[in-house]
Amino acid sequence: MINEYLLIINAIVFALMLAIILFSISFFSILKSYDIEKVSPYECGFDPFQDTRNRFDVRFYLVAILFIIFDLEIVYLFPWAVSLAQIDLYGFLVMILFLFLLTIGFFYEWFNGALDWE
Repeated sequence: MINEYLLIINAIVFALMLAIILFSISFFSILKSYDIEKVSPYECGFDPFQDTRNRFDVRFYLVAILFIIFDLEIVYLFPWAVSLAQIDLYGFLVMILFLFLLTIGFFYEWFNGALDWE
């Protein structure tokens, strides 16, 4: 039984050693020259207008979450569309219900102004 795990342990040790070797080669082979231009924040060629560590508006995160939700809808939609000929009526109705619930959520977000940008 231990022989089965030896291959996995071997692969983990090899991957760790390779990662350490590649990291150390890249770390020691670079030239470390810091000047004021290299470490200054860059905003389209202009000097920064204000501190670069400002907080983002919550709407950025809301749009990102909405993108993830509707992106996951597409992830579920592709395999369903490919296997549509093999599934029965129950599989079809479950996906229609899923799409209907996502459409209701989309209209809820739309009517509450989550997609409006001021």
